[in-house]
Amino acid sequence: MIIDRVDIIRVKNPFVHPFETSFVRFVERDALIVKIYSEGLVGYGECKAFFAPLYSPEDNGTCHHIIKNIILPVILHKDIEGPEEFMEKVSFIRGNNLAKAAVENALWELKVQREGKSLKTLIGGVYNEVKVGVSIGIQPKTSDLLKRIEKYLAEGYHRTKIKIKPSKDIEVVREVRKHFPDITLTIDANSSYTLDDIELFKAMDEFNLAYIEQPLAENDIIDHSVLQKQIKTPICLDESIESLEDARRAIEMGSCKIINIKSSRCGGIHESIKIHDLCMKHNIPVWCGGMTELGIGRVQNISMASLPNFTLAHDIAASNRYFDEDITIPTVNITKNCTLIVPDEKNGVNYMIDEKAIEKMMVSHDVYK
Repeated sequence: MIIDRVDIIRVKNPFVHPFETSFVRFVERDALIVKIYSEGLVGYGECKAFFAPLYSPEDNGTCHHIIKNIILPVILHKDIEGPEEFMEKVSFIRGNNLAKAAVENALWELKVQREGKSLKTLIGGVYNEVKVGVSIGIQPKTSDLLKRIEKYLAEGYHRTKIKIKPSKDIEVVREVRKHFPDITLTIDANSSYTLDDIELFKAMDEFNLAYIEQPLAENDIIDHSVLQKQIKTPICLDESIESLEDARRAIEMGSCKIINIKSSRCGGIHESIKIHDLCMKHNIPVWCGGMTELGIGRVQNISMASLPNFTLAHDIAASNRYFDEDITIPTVNITKNCTLIVPDEKNGVNYMIDEKAIEKMMVSHDVYK
């Protein structure tokens, strides 16, 4: 397919509630949308970087630069067969996975339209619906956190994840377990600890956590291996896994027992499928992580989570969990069983882009043709 034109649109969408992790407090989703025109079709991809290099070395500014100045010369007015060929053509780019994934995701959408098949079908998904978990940011008071948990449990979420950071960790977890002794509970440290905190994580074993997500630095696969051997609670790696090779090393070193696959962090859906397959081969369960996406990225996450080894509850959630408005029609909503229906040509579930919503949220619009 010939790539005729590429638009990069920056939008801002305020959160219903501020979302705080160990490294930042977000009040809005500041995102880039990549819109690719090809032979009468239009595909959308969402860049999941943030306004600053907080979660990864990339941010919206670096991604815009990489897409405009490095990727576009490779694809604009060129014949690109699909996402797989695109990833081969940009393999010379070191890192910058979020930028590459934004374009790759749009190419998947074009492939969906060209072939008349759902993304689930194209990638070999098997689930018709996927379970949803909730991720709750750090709260000012533990009492606030308990109220949030109670609210989300009433809505039926299948797993509760709470963010922790030094000084807001074990006492918070102890209080949550006291009030909710039987729920599926996980904690996410977002790389905010070191092996100096090993006794803290040994103490966490008493709380029957489903897993501890990314306790140590993103480049500490070795240290995670040391920690996993010292604790009973499974470690789930997130930021550490950016490629198939990262996953292979982590599995061989025993650095984790679970992996959170975020397709954008791994460079796109194509690489994520490879990671999924490797984990399935080694009996490492996976789940789909969220990055407070808008509807475009959220819908693609649902489809990816239909692959067979995505057996744990996911951080995908309904759009209204984060936003009053979103950019798909319909917006993403959970079922009464707190699941998400996977878009499929057989069940007729489909999402359209709400161009008016994008225009309303738009900060800038750059056109390249």
